[in-house]
Amino acid sequence: MSRSTVSRVINGVSTVDPELRELVQRAIDATGYVPNLAARSLVTRRTDSVALVVSEPDDRNESDEPFLNRIFTDPFLGRITAGALEVLRPEGIHLVIMPAESPAHHHVLRYLRQGHVDGVLLISSSAADPLPQMLCDLGIPAVLSARPAKPLPMSYVDVEQQVGAKLAAEHLLAVGRHHLATISGPLDMPSSQDRLAGFRAALAVHGHAYVPSAAGNFTRASGENAARELFAAHPEIDALFVANDLMAEGALQALRDLGKKVPDDVAVVGFDDSIAALQCRPQLTTIHQPLEEMAAEMARLLLARIGKSDAKPRSVIFHPRLIRRQST
Repeated sequence: MSRSTVSRVINGVSTVDPELRELVQRAIDATGYVPNLAARSLVTRRTDSVALVVSEPDDRNESDEPFLNRIFTDPFLGRITAGALEVLRPEGIHLVIMPAESPAHHHVLRYLRQGHVDGVLLISSSAADPLPQMLCDLGIPAVLSARPAKPLPMSYVDVEQQVGAKLAAEHLLAVGRHHLATISGPLDMPSSQDRLAGFRAALAVHGHAYVPSAAGNFTRASGENAARELFAAHPEIDALFVANDLMAEGALQALRDLGKKVPDDVAVVGFDDSIAALQCRPQLTTIHQPLEEMAAEMARLLLARIGKSDAKPRSVIFHPRLIRRQST
C-alpha cells in the first residue's frame, strides 16, 4: 500500500476506500503506531499546543504571598484552565501553563519565539505589564483575559465589570444598608478601576456622595488588612462590597476578629462566584462572572486567529449576575 494512502487514513481523509481504511487501521492497532508530532509539525508548521501565560508586572507589593503560591491557590486559574480545555481538548490541542512574573518574562518570550506553541491565552490586566504589547510586536497569536489597559490589536474577553458592581450596590441598598464601603483590587488594573467606578456611580444615584474604600491585591491577606483599615477609620460601616471572593474571605476573618456579625452588623458582597464564596462562613453573596465560558471563548478566538492570521481582533463581553447567599 502506498505511503500517501496510509497518510490519508491517519489524517482522516474521507475519500479513502473503506476496505483500505480497515486494513490500515488493523495495522495501526497491531503495531501501536502513533504519528510523530515533531515530524508532522515540520510539514504543518503547527505544534498543536497553546500556552496559558499568567503574567504579572514587577510593581506588586513584596510583602504579599509569592507569585507562584498566589496563582496556584487562586480558584481563578483553575476555572480558566477548565474552560479553555473544554474547547482545546476536542481539537487535540495541548495546554501549557506558564507563570510569568516579571523576572521570568524574557524566559517566556524566548520560549514563545522559538515556536513551541501556536498561540497564547494571556492572563494579564495590569497597565504596567509589558507582555501584551510584546506579543503584539512579535506577531504571536494571542487573546487577553480582560480589557487591555490601552488599545491593542488583540482580541479579548471580559465581563461587564461596572454592571456587576452596580448589582452589588443596589442589592446592599435593597437590604437596608446605609453606610457602604468597598475593598477594590489593585488600582492599576482596568477591572479594579471599573468595579470601583461602577459601585460609586450606582451609590451616587442614591445620594451617597462619599464611599470609603481601601485597595487590596486580590489575596485573602490583603482583603483582611483592607477591612481592618476601613473599620478603624469608619466603624459605622454596615455593608461591604469586596472586588473578589478571596479578599472577601479575608475581610470576613477581620470582621470576626472585630466582633462584627455577618450579615447582622455588616453585609458583605464579593465578586467572582468562585469556590472561595462557598467556603466562606457564612457563605458569600457574590457577583457571578462565567469564567469557564469566558475561557472557552478565549480558546475559540485564539484557534480562529491561528487558523486565519489576518483575522481582525474581537472583543466578547459577558454579563454578570448576583448570587445571594448568607452574607447579606
